[in-house]
Amino acid sequence: MTRVAIYARYSTDLQSQASIEDQIRLCEERVKAAGGCVYQSYTDHAVSGASLMRPGIQMLMQDAADGRFDEVYAEALDRISRDQEDIAAVYKRLTFAGIRMVTLSEGEISQLHIGLKGTMNALFLKDLADKTRRGLRGRVEAGRSGGGKSYGYDVVSGEERGQRVINDLEAATVRRIFEDYAAGKSPKAIAARLNKEGIPGPSGKGWGQSTINGNRQRGTGILNNELYIGRMVWNRLRYMKDPISGKRVSKLNPEGEWITQDLPELRIIEDGLWDKVKARQGTLNQKQELWQTNRPRNLFAYLIKC
Repeated sequence: MTRVAIYARYSTDLQSQASIEDQIRLCEERVKAAGGCVYQSYTDHAVSGASLMRPGIQMLMQDAADGRFDEVYAEALDRISRDQEDIAAVYKRLTFAGIRMVTLSEGEISQLHIGLKGTMNALFLKDLADKTRRGLRGRVEAGRSGGGKSYGYDVVSGEERGQRVINDLEAATVRRIFEDYAAGKSPKAIAARLNKEGIPGPSGKGWGQSTINGNRQRGTGILNNELYIGRMVWNRLRYMKDPISGKRVSKLNPEGEWITQDLPELRIIEDGLWDKVKARQGTLNQKQELWQTNRPRNLFAYLIKC
C-alpha cells in the first residue's frame, strides 16, 4: 500500500486555523479513494509561503530523504511554496528520493507544473506586494501609520486604520532617554537604569543598548525616530528575502524614494533637545571614524619595547 504524507499550510493574511483541518480532510479523502494510507500530516500554521524556513516543510523534507513515504499530497502547489525557486528545489529533492508530488488542484506534479505554476505564484506575490505598498502609501500620505508600532504612541481602533495618539507614560520615558543622552549618559547606562526601575521596553520586555541607540542612517532606535519631532518618514527601508538563509533583511532605499509627512500633533521631543542629541551622535561618529583610521595594527602595538 502506498504511504502518503500530507502537507497543509495557512497564512495569516489569507486563511484561518480551520483551513488546516479542511486541507487535511480533503487530502485524506483523495488518498483513501486512491487506495493509499496516510503516513503522517505535516503542517505550518500562520506562516507565509514565500520561504521554506518553516518547521513543517523542513520535517517533511527530512522524512522524505529518509524514505518514510512514497507520495506527498497537498491541496495546491502554492501550499508547498509560492516562491518559484523554492518549489523547484522541493520538487527536485522529492524526485531524487523517488517520491511523487500530487495536489488536489493540479493532479500529479510535473516539470511543466513547476515552470508554469511557479511563475504564476511568483507574479502573485509581486502583485500582492505592490498592492499592499500602494495601500500603505495612501495611509502614510493621509498622515496615518504605514504599519508597525512605535514606542510612545497608541494605535486608535476605528474605521480609519493607522490613526495614532501619544501615550503619555511612554512619551515621558522617551523624553527621559533623550535628556539623559544629551546630558552625556551612554545608551547602555540608560538601558540599565530603565531595567532597574522595571520600565518595560518597546517589546514589552527589557531595554537594550541597541533599542536606544539603533542606527542613525537607517532611522532605527529611540534616538533616531523622527516621529518624536512630528515628522513621519516612510519607505526609508525595503525588506528582501535572503536567498541563502531565507530570512528577511533590510536595505536602505535612496533618500529620493522616502516619503515624509509632517505630523505636529505627534511631537514628543522639542527641536532643541533633538539637535543636542544629533550633535552628540555626530561627535561620537567622528571619534569612531578617527579610531578606525588610526588604530594600532595589532593588540600590543606601542606596548612592547625591545
